[in-house]
Amino acid sequence: MASYYLLSEGFGLSTVAALGWSSVVPALRTVWGLVRSRTVNGLALLILIVNVVGLVMSSVAGDPRLMLAKDSAVSSVIGIAILLSVRMKRPLMTAGLKPWVTKGSAAGDAAWDRLMAGSEQFRRAERRFSAIWGSALLAECVLKVIGAYTVPVHTMVWLGTVLTVVAILVAMVVAGGGAAEPMEKMIKAEIERTADAGTADTSHTAATAVAPAAETVGTAR
Repeated sequence: MASYYLLSEGFGLSTVAALGWSSVVPALRTVWGLVRSRTVNGLALLILIVNVVGLVMSSVAGDPRLMLAKDSAVSSVIGIAILLSVRMKRPLMTAGLKPWVTKGSAAGDAAWDRLMAGSEQFRRAERRFSAIWGSALLAECVLKVIGAYTVPVHTMVWLGTVLTVVAILVAMVVAGGGAAEPMEKMIKAEIERTADAGTADTSHTAATAVAPAAETVGTAR
């Protein structure tokens, strides 16, 4: 998604070129997941499907307002899919969220798994992250479609970019503060708790091993 907007809005590539080139990364990511672990990265596959649909829709021509409205299809389909995944309790944004909050460490991944299994608060935060992103993208789509048919075309050309940037920034700030940061703190606390428990177990084991030896020495005396 970032590649699409960077290529189309930042470098001025056509919709077809931007969709085509931005499909490379999710395509490679999807294939790599299938080959490496026999699993499908849902978010990568979604982006790939949306890009292909966008390429097909790029054949629509004629009405400039329709062209402007069509460009919002990428964010709308992604937004709806993300919201549906939240409803199904399989949030699509988790694919990008987990490496961020666990820092890619083994201890972080283990803490994530424990919290997912035993903390409803953690699971709610995971779903909230995706819900915020899905809502932001869907709201951007609605505003763009309304603007495409109510605002002058030459104004909507640059205003559409502004709406995209604002939607992404809002999603980053709100989802970060409302979900990612609390989850990161819970991960850190869980890692520390496990480390403390491990230290306590080690101390107890050492004390247990020392006791018989002390008793032996006392008996010998």
